[in-house]
Amino acid sequence: MTSRTDEALGYEQARDELIEVVRRLEAGGTSLEESLALWERGEELAKVCRRWLEGARARLDAALAEEESGAGAGGADDE
Repeated sequence: MTSRTDEALGYEQARDELIEVVRRLEAGGTSLEESLALWERGEELAKVCRRWLEGARARLDAALAEEESGAGAGGADDE
């Protein structure tokens, strides 16, 4: 489950923390319990990043759809 703190994270913050989690996991030297906690945190951070990216994609799609519908109407008026 995502915490309220995760909900407040910006994309860049979540991405940077995720990079650090991955770096620590790849470096090794952590106990099994620590590794599992890091992996779980990484999964949550990845979800935060995914939500931000999906939101950005939706905004871009909406802007492009609005532009296309406006261009179609504007083009008809120009004739």
